[in-house]
Amino acid sequence: MCGICGEINFRNEPSVVNVEKMMRSLQSRGPDASGLLKQGNVAFGHRRLSIIDKSNSSQQPMFDPQLGLAIVFNGCIYNYVELRTELKSKGYHFFSTGDTEVILKAYHAWGMDCLNKLLGMFAFAIWEQDSGRTIVVRDRLGIKPLYYNENTEYFRFASTLPALLECGDVDTSIDSVALHYYMSFHAAVPAPFTILKGIRKLPPATYMVIDRTGKREEHRYWSLNYESRSADTQYSKQDWQEMVFDAVELAVMRRQIADVPTGVLLSGGLDSSLIVALLARNGQSDLKTFSVGFDDVNGITGNEYKYSDLIAQEYGTEHNRIHVSPEETLSALPAAVAAMSEPMMSHDSVGFYLLSEQVTKTAKVVQSGQGADEVFGGYHWYPKLENSQNPLDDYAQLYFDRDHAEMQKTLSPDYIGDDYSRIFVEEYFEKLSTSSPVNKALQIDTDIMLVDDPVKRVDNMTMAFGVEARVPFLDHELAELAARIPSELKVGHGGKYILKEAARKILPAEVIDRPKGYFPVPALKYIQGDYLTFIKEILNQPVARSRGLFNQSYIDGLLAEPDAALTPKGHSKLWQIGSLELWLQSHGI
Repeated sequence: MCGICGEINFRNEPSVVNVEKMMRSLQSRGPDASGLLKQGNVAFGHRRLSIIDKSNSSQQPMFDPQLGLAIVFNGCIYNYVELRTELKSKGYHFFSTGDTEVILKAYHAWGMDCLNKLLGMFAFAIWEQDSGRTIVVRDRLGIKPLYYNENTEYFRFASTLPALLECGDVDTSIDSVALHYYMSFHAAVPAPFTILKGIRKLPPATYMVIDRTGKREEHRYWSLNYESRSADTQYSKQDWQEMVFDAVELAVMRRQIADVPTGVLLSGGLDSSLIVALLARNGQSDLKTFSVGFDDVNGITGNEYKYSDLIAQEYGTEHNRIHVSPEETLSALPAAVAAMSEPMMSHDSVGFYLLSEQVTKTAKVVQSGQGADEVFGGYHWYPKLENSQNPLDDYAQLYFDRDHAEMQKTLSPDYIGDDYSRIFVEEYFEKLSTSSPVNKALQIDTDIMLVDDPVKRVDNMTMAFGVEARVPFLDHELAELAARIPSELKVGHGGKYILKEAARKILPAEVIDRPKGYFPVPALKYIQGDYLTFIKEILNQPVARSRGLFNQSYIDGLLAEPDAALTPKGHSKLWQIGSLELWLQSHGI
């Protein structure tokens, strides 16, 4: 896990100064080492977090003069040992023992087909010395980020949006389409959009080829298929249960490959508890687990220690309880928001931020349960869609933070356009091959919402402290299996039915059958006292008022009754606006 960046220049020498600026911004993602390579029309920069092959032989950027290829890579390839063996049988020789060189030689051996062989999370750029082409790639489920900005003279890329801002010549005006997504589509801004007009992001499962003149082509290389295979009809519930258990177990064990201590972010819910149980079942000893909790507010419990303690005791983990006071949470908010690559509204971002700050003291790699709800149908809106006659209307009603009528009251006239969020969902649903309303929702949530909310949140907050988070429920082979499972086995009995039944093999019923919980930060749901004062100060800054994004009467109404304005998913509409404004101010916009 690292931070990568680079500049491809189509007219002049690439700017080493700009690459160095981006590298400084990415230091927290790779605190162990740094490197810069300038060759031909490209300059690559890298900040290293040493997880696999900590020696200098795996230092990046990596250039192989025999192959005429250079690479910068962020992520982890879990099957790199097997690929290395296969490549050796084809006559390739290796100078390192890590996964970076495996990608480089796999690309040389198989071209873009190498992407079908990579099991893992990744974003990388490869430069071809002979052709002058650069290929930038993002993993299938968008676990690793890749942002870029471009004009007729250059193409720049980086692991974070703020790193690109360091170069200075970026259009930082607000994109009205992205603003609509942020305010309506629960802050999920689908690629290629970002909140800023001048910066875009590569979609998941996509590679882009940029030639030496600046011409570029974009290709999608993978997608989930929610249509069942003909052979699937023979499988019983018990068959699916066993296949799910085996696939989850394989995904978890794949992600234990590391040359450093590992741990688990243990919320006490089904997903993270299952990870711990599977590791224990496979003989993992001295496993470190981490839970965070907050004070209760308005009757909302601020921790799930009851369940995380149960799992830690059951499996004998080295458990770390981290309790955060309201004062500590409030003081951490500016830094947590500044660590976001893009504005996010989920209040548990600060929870992951503070948790990661403690994790980094004893572990550099953690597994986390993100993705299970999207892959196995755990959210409350999936069962409600099972018999939907109008999936678009029903999904929008259950999911959107605001309908377009409220958006017109929220945004100032300069930023009111079409109902972009609804149009996006409508067009997305229309292009899907599945006719099942549940599968439509599962696919858009896995392709879009998952990438730009929970996965991005965990990546940003853990990497703020140089911690690598691995997400076994987003193993692409596991996701492909889950997509084929009949929807009633996923969303039945309140959601994640087949995963719960599979987990009964090793987890206590008390954890499996508990009410579904979330990562709670109650003080950002029911905003009172110092928190309300904090947000008032942000929104009353001259830069905020002069920005002109929102109708002031709407802001005044939220400030007057902050607890009365929650989204259908139970998040504060006031914090949603406050978080956006705080993010803009923290990056000098």
